[in-house]
Amino acid sequence: MAWDTAKTKQLLLDAAVEEFAEHGPQGARVDRVAKRAGVNKERIYQYFGNKDQLFTAVLEAELAKVAAANPLTPEQAADLGEYAGRMFDYHSTHPHFLRLLRWEGLAGDESAVAAGGERAAHYADKVAAVAGAQRAGELSADVDPAHLLYSVLALAGWWFTTPQVVRMVLAAGPADDSPEARREALVRLVRRLAH
Repeated sequence: MAWDTAKTKQLLLDAAVEEFAEHGPQGARVDRVAKRAGVNKERIYQYFGNKDQLFTAVLEAELAKVAAANPLTPEQAADLGEYAGRMFDYHSTHPHFLRLLRWEGLAGDESAVAAGGERAAHYADKVAAVAGAQRAGELSADVDPAHLLYSVLALAGWWFTTPQVVRMVLAAGPADDSPEARREALVRLVRRLAH
């Protein structure tokens, strides 16, 4: 029987997502990744090189998933509120993505940060989409497009990044604090910010 390399790599990536989200790049263990995947740990070294390279591969794969799920063209950028809502929805169903980004940021070591060309190009394309919507008069040009995009991403993700702060801030807050109400408030806020 032939070895299915693609399937094995995917099993390892899927297991590594959970391991890195739970323990970060420093606390993750290749033994646990291999055990979760049901694969010999030597395959990690064969396919990915080392643990840091596996973390980079995980980040790249997860960013590709979020990019595919939430594209941002200049036409879509005309309604940044809806884009923020889609990002809120994504984070709601994929909480590990923000955890991975937090772990990456906490690593603080630029050599360990997987902010390679493909990831930078992903964000540059989104900034260009916002700039295009600004040039078309669909969005206010009062704020630099990079700052505007970053603000939208931060607003959409912060709900999931610090749930303890959300609970404290909203303790005496709105009568309806459902995820739907939070999303609706986010969309309205971003639309006001962008116009």
